[in-house]
Amino acid sequence: MLHIWRDADRYRGGDPAVGIETRHAFSFSGFYDPSNTRFGLLVACNEERLAPGAGFAEHPHADVEIVSWVVEGELTHEDSAGRRVTVRPGDVQRLSAGRGIRHVERNAGGEPLRFVQMWLVPGVFGGEAEYEVVRGIADGTPYALDRADAVLHVRRLGAGERTAVPDAPWVYVHVVRGGLRLGGESLEAGDAARIGGAQGLEASGGGTGAEALVWEMHSEPSYG
Repeated sequence: MLHIWRDADRYRGGDPAVGIETRHAFSFSGFYDPSNTRFGLLVACNEERLAPGAGFAEHPHADVEIVSWVVEGELTHEDSAGRRVTVRPGDVQRLSAGRGIRHVERNAGGEPLRFVQMWLVPGVFGGEAEYEVVRGIADGTPYALDRADAVLHVRRLGAGERTAVPDAPWVYVHVVRGGLRLGGESLEAGDAARIGGAQGLEASGGGTGAEALVWEMHSEPSYG
């Protein structure tokens, strides 16, 4: 099963008046579609655009894995554990909320900020919050979440360059920039593919190449 979710179909949210624009792939915040609440362990894939000085005030999280990928600009993270970290393009940021943590996300720089933030359901709830930034993650390097049955793959492809799509019960592909060919479909920046029972699939870069985030997931949420 291959379903393409176009950028134009994402719900537009945020508050443009204060420099925040959000494009939701799933039900999120004030937008609810009972037929579109998650895919595998993934419950959010938001493309956030923050003007210089804009951001999200301190707010809490619990029992969620939050992974962020900066496309352009710089993301400043501050949290209740006393951290203040700047995340740049090519870095992977992970916040495992555990039993609870509060944080702030903002654009403290002078240029527009665009980043993709993805939320996944952990396999075990509770525990201490954890935070990590992997600087300049290499192409093709798998990034496994310790608390969720999921692996993130970063793919950077030249024009016509091919790569295997992971074989997994649930695979989610988000095109960050450029264009991608997958399963006979053409995807552009902001488009995503939801693949059930992925097996033997390949993706290739379009005419200008592509950068894509690929989630490999082997389970669904368990709340019992």
